[in-house]
Amino acid sequence: MFFNGFLNRILRGVVVFAIATSLLLTTIAPPAMAQQILPHPDPAFTGKIGLTYEDSKEVELKLKEPSSFGIENAPNILLVLLDDVGYGQMGTFGGRIKTPTLDRLAENGLKYTQFHTTGLCSPTRASLLTGRNHHSVGTGVTTGVATSFPGYSSVIPQNTATFADVLQAYGYATAWIGKNHNVPDWETSAVGPFDRWAQGLGFDYFYGFVGGDVDQYTPPLVENTTRLIPPEKNADGSDYYLNTDLADHAINYIQTTKALAEDKPFFVYFAPGATHAPHQVPQDWIDKYKGKFDMGWDKYRKKTIKRQKELGVIPPDAQLTPRPESLPKWDSLKGKKKRLYARMMEVFAAFTAQTDHEVGRVIDAIEDLGELDNTLIIYIAGDNGSSAEGGLQGVTNELTFFNGLEEDFQDKFAAIDELGGEMHYNHFPAAWAWAMDTPFQWTKQIASHFGGTRNGMVISWPDRITDVDDVRYQFSHVIDIAPTILEAIGIEAPTLFNGVMQKPIEGTSLAYTFDAKYTLDPTKDLDEQKKYNAGKIGAPSKHTTQYFEMLTNQGIYDKGWMASAKRGDPWLSENPEMDLLDMPWELYNIKKDFSQAVDLADQKPKKLEEMIKLFYAEASKYNVLPLDDRKSDRVDVANRPSLTKGRKVFTYPDHFRVPEGSAPDLKRQSHKITANVIWPEDEDGEGMLLEGMLLTLGGRFSGYGLFVEDGQLVYHYNWAGIERYEISAPLPPDLPTNTPITLQAVYKTVSDAKIDENIKDDDVKEALGKVLGAEVALYVNDQPLTITGSNLVCKSIPNRFTLDETLDVGFDTGTPIRESYKDKMPFDFTGTLKSVTIKLIDDVADPEVLEPCIDESFHLNPIPFYD
Repeated sequence: MFFNGFLNRILRGVVVFAIATSLLLTTIAPPAMAQQILPHPDPAFTGKIGLTYEDSKEVELKLKEPSSFGIENAPNILLVLLDDVGYGQMGTFGGRIKTPTLDRLAENGLKYTQFHTTGLCSPTRASLLTGRNHHSVGTGVTTGVATSFPGYSSVIPQNTATFADVLQAYGYATAWIGKNHNVPDWETSAVGPFDRWAQGLGFDYFYGFVGGDVDQYTPPLVENTTRLIPPEKNADGSDYYLNTDLADHAINYIQTTKALAEDKPFFVYFAPGATHAPHQVPQDWIDKYKGKFDMGWDKYRKKTIKRQKELGVIPPDAQLTPRPESLPKWDSLKGKKKRLYARMMEVFAAFTAQTDHEVGRVIDAIEDLGELDNTLIIYIAGDNGSSAEGGLQGVTNELTFFNGLEEDFQDKFAAIDELGGEMHYNHFPAAWAWAMDTPFQWTKQIASHFGGTRNGMVISWPDRITDVDDVRYQFSHVIDIAPTILEAIGIEAPTLFNGVMQKPIEGTSLAYTFDAKYTLDPTKDLDEQKKYNAGKIGAPSKHTTQYFEMLTNQGIYDKGWMASAKRGDPWLSENPEMDLLDMPWELYNIKKDFSQAVDLADQKPKKLEEMIKLFYAEASKYNVLPLDDRKSDRVDVANRPSLTKGRKVFTYPDHFRVPEGSAPDLKRQSHKITANVIWPEDEDGEGMLLEGMLLTLGGRFSGYGLFVEDGQLVYHYNWAGIERYEISAPLPPDLPTNTPITLQAVYKTVSDAKIDENIKDDDVKEALGKVLGAEVALYVNDQPLTITGSNLVCKSIPNRFTLDETLDVGFDTGTPIRESYKDKMPFDFTGTLKSVTIKLIDDVADPEVLEPCIDESFHLNPIPFYD
């Protein structure tokens, strides 16, 4: 017994030593260092482990909440980002559109009058989430026009973790509701990869859409990574509308989080697609603005700058910048144009007001939970300036603008009473965008001037901000939001995230502006520093230098000076030739010239030279180089990785969906679409009704589809709503049931080589070359069908079929390609659809076949830059 007891004591000692050693080794970083490493290292076990539970001591496990990491009373965060909003648009900043939610926050918070974005969508959003400049995070342009250069790849690198990643690591509940335009174009399909979707960027939950534009009535919804078909009704029983649906989901997420874990703070990033085109909104909202904009864009700007001065959101001496020569004077327009353009603005105003209303519903829900006082709300009115992408004349279908097609004015005017509804994808004229950007020059895309980059912002946090209903004039930028949120919570940005060393945050926290008085350097003796009045015009900013660049529109801000070089107008497809290293620069003293109205370049050439050199230094530092002013060339999918590159045959199953960016590019390409189906019998042994969609891309606003309806096999081609081409043929009456059948469309386009070879007339050659139409044949079981009417597609889409819909197999999830089956949506194929195969072929049509198309009148504009 003595021997056994001795061994037992020895064994216990060895085991205890081994356990203690292993526990010591699991502590991979000291506490101070661990705060800078995320995810947090697993904590060392501080209890006692014996041989059995009876001689061991447990330590209570902790919930993953900020308090478990030493963060007490962590605030909830609501970050609101609107889309394509000008500084002079919202009523809170002097605009004519009522925005009571933004007003309410401003009364209980702070208005920021010198807050800036990047000038374009995806870049601003990438900077917002990461706290770094847009080129630093590979997002120098939007995802659909990315190139392989590091600053323009659209790939957010691993060494720039988002602040959502950080909040998630500290136990926040994180949700992204609305627009995600930060997924690389080639990664948007069901195969991913998903590390650059919302859930790979620090969000527990995502509900919204992936892309730039969205139809408010039939959006391509995504929940996490699963594509959905929108319901017919909103939660309250009203007809479906995306803005309302997004607010419903944000409210539900907040309520659910607090119901399950009342001490767990939430971070909700609420980014509706509004007010980006299409400008769609229910009629009752439009009615509120009837006649409100009959004065036109010139008088709108004059009235707006007066209100802005009264509100104190611009200095009393700020000047109104003149209208660009390329934009028409309102009084030069005739009656019908004035009526149409005023109506387009009414719709846009209603869209803005309705969006602000939905933001208000989310804030009301937070207040109802008793959480409003400890919720930091940052409401950013726009990811860039107002959009001029409706062109000089405005459009009822934005797909015409992005394909360089011209709408007939009479057709637009005929739609005047329907604008804002589901039948149109409308966008107002560029001059209204310029008016929304009052008092500044230019619009979205033009990052050299504040019309493209200055956006109103309000921050409210009742528990922390006491100097409420005041204005802040400190220069700031979207990269300042991430460090502001981290400082507000009391969290440091990590130096190591997921094992990757991190780039330093490039923004400057705005928390110093939350108080009525502040000093510039908190590391020095506060008593020895000058204290500044935070609400005073001209109060110094901690963010002293900031470059701007978008499509080679360049700007550099430094200590109150701004140098600007504009490359071209935003509605032009290509800019005039220019030496990118010798552009005409302008110089402004922003301390005295709030709106960039007085160019001092000729008066201060040395200062301008100093600023230009600084721009290139910053450009080199932050991956802006090489400067690239190409527009339409960047649209080419060959610039980016592709799931379809090098492939000729694509076979898809029933109910398959894929965005256009990951689908075969059939524009101006001969191809075959073959559906393998079975016609089932009913209980009486007769063939069931055979109808439904076989394959479609796009819909009401542009696209093509192959489907069966009313006993006909139909190929329908929608040329951006301007022209439609339908090739149809009756199906054979003796079509066999319960037997495999092939239904096929063969699309043969005309090649440029064939045109050169066979057509001698230069005018005919030019006309055919512009449209590259096609002839279409239909087959059942490889047997040609007798086509009723024409078999020609006279004009083909040159650029993009759709901005938000998917390629669908066996059903139609978006808008219908033909209105005849609208009430049958999603128009499921009633037979058994085994698969659909797309095959790219080399066969081409003879140019002579398409000569009847030349008689059709059309005008093809250059293709503009695609946002």
